[in-house]
Amino acid sequence: MTQPTTDRLDLLDWPRLIDDLTTRGCATTGPLFSPAECRELSDMYDRPALFRSRVVMQRYGFGQGEYQYFDNPLPEAIVRLRNAMYARLAPLANAWASAMKLPADYPPDHAGYLARCHAAGQVRPTPLLLRYDAGDYNCLHQDLYGDLQFPLQLTVLLSAPQSFSGGEFVLTEQRPRMQSRAEVVPLAQGEAVIFAANQRPVTGTRGIYRVAMRHGVSRVRSGRRETMGLIFHDAR
Repeated sequence: MTQPTTDRLDLLDWPRLIDDLTTRGCATTGPLFSPAECRELSDMYDRPALFRSRVVMQRYGFGQGEYQYFDNPLPEAIVRLRNAMYARLAPLANAWASAMKLPADYPPDHAGYLARCHAAGQVRPTPLLLRYDAGDYNCLHQDLYGDLQFPLQLTVLLSAPQSFSGGEFVLTEQRPRMQSRAEVVPLAQGEAVIFAANQRPVTGTRGIYRVAMRHGVSRVRSGRRETMGLIFHDAR
């Protein structure tokens, strides 16, 4: 990477990102990685020594396609992005927790949060690469791997949008006593969508209530769609 991750994140419009996350439960960053860096990341998929496990989704009813969880030590570019993004999202995570009357005690740095995860038995790294070919899709789900869960995560599109069709990133919001709301989020190559991992607070006429969020990927009609997922809590 030719520019430090922290410098790239400093250039983002954080007031707009925080406002979008607060009002919609998701926000897009604009490209964080160049096309060459995206290719470098996606090429890692074919290096088995980098990963701790491979999941074929249709075996478990998760959808169709496959993904692999990185093993430690994580690639440096992923470590830098995970650490830098966590530091910027931790204040919002604490604000959401406070609004939902949950413990608002997320540490300011990712190392401190990972230490808490590891003390709770969540020691397996969760950054992953996902690969979808024609006909593949990912059912609506939440990436919750233990008792400790950071309330935000992100996905980076590594493929050029013109290299596949379909495969839209989809979010749904389950509101109490109301029908679910869905949102489709288009992404450029190298761009991230930050989104609520589980629940987020929403202000209604009777105060603040919790809405449950799920995410997935619609059916890829042609080509190959590759993404990187960054989850801030580790897994049991």
